[in-house]
Amino acid sequence: MSDPGLIVRVAARGDGVTLDGRFAPLAAPGDRLRADGTVEPGPHHQLPPCRHFPECGGCQLQHLDDETYAGFVRGRIASALEGQGMPLPEFAPVHLSPPRTRRRASLSAQRAGKRVLLGFKQERSHRIEDMRECHILCPELFALVEPLRGLLGILLPDKRTATVKMALADQGADLLIEGIAADTLAGIEALTAFAELHRLARLSLDDGMGPQTRWEPELVTVTLGGASVPLPHDAFLQATEDGEAALLGAVRQGVGDARIVADLFAGIGTFALNLPGKVYAAEASRDAVLALKAAGRGTFVEHRDLYRRPLTTAELDRFEAVALDPPRAGAEVQAQQLAASTVPRIAYVSCNPASFARDAKLLVAGGYTLERITPVGQFRWSTHVELAGHFTRK
Repeated sequence: MSDPGLIVRVAARGDGVTLDGRFAPLAAPGDRLRADGTVEPGPHHQLPPCRHFPECGGCQLQHLDDETYAGFVRGRIASALEGQGMPLPEFAPVHLSPPRTRRRASLSAQRAGKRVLLGFKQERSHRIEDMRECHILCPELFALVEPLRGLLGILLPDKRTATVKMALADQGADLLIEGIAADTLAGIEALTAFAELHRLARLSLDDGMGPQTRWEPELVTVTLGGASVPLPHDAFLQATEDGEAALLGAVRQGVGDARIVADLFAGIGTFALNLPGKVYAAEASRDAVLALKAAGRGTFVEHRDLYRRPLTTAELDRFEAVALDPPRAGAEVQAQQLAASTVPRIAYVSCNPASFARDAKLLVAGGYTLERITPVGQFRWSTHVELAGHFTRK
């Protein structure tokens, strides 16, 4: 006889779900929900490695072992496709980024008297979990957390908040602090001393009027496809290098040996600079367009908002393959144009299984076949899921 309290899956927001449909926070498949509401751990329930779990909003699933976490990533994608009434394609093995490899993050800060709280916000709350350890940030970025408390203690007024955006560039850590100003001699000296001591690649402030660079000994770049690309302030980077490599491998497989390729929502060139043949890249961010042009790799770059002005079917028909990596909202209007095109191959990268499934349904209705999906969990232990889908037109 089946046990109705047995946890059989993990829902999209991270709660365990019992056989009879009840939800249990912090439960893994194989656990059992007792009558008193407590959870009896099962074979896939691991001891969370971080002292801040589950309060810290940076992770939701540290209680799952890797096998179960990979199943969650795959399951999110499969459920989204099934919700659109689509048959499931071949799935590649799930790629999980290792702990302590996140190369970009956004931390919240608050001054409370002599204390400065710094870390991720607590789950479903505006309260800041004061970070004392972290199992997702790369060591180079985590090493700056404690020193940043000291800097913010000088610059941040009492009861005020700020945001610290961190990224790892070729030259080291790139920091953008939003919500503070340094217009006194002491503040300016503190910024310079901090940047020098910690050998930052760049230190910038945004007091509400846009980012202002305060320290950048040499041009900050990231290497993409062997090219040094200038890194704009707060530019989008894939969360981990190995996650980027997994998505890139899937995109390359998706476009095959196409001689002329379009990269839509190209950003600073994560895929465009790694694709074969002649590449056209469309991107709405002016700073990203300028950075991609500066890479000097012969890519034809157009400053184009694909939500307002998607490539038309006639424009798309010139390409042998299309790669696209839209924001979380997906690319519904662009997918409609693609569905009516004759493009033989499409590689679609997504950070939202729901919008991907919606767009995939449009493409399949237009005559494409969804051949393969590569699931990627580069936001380790979070409910955030990424994927690359490969479509072909027969």
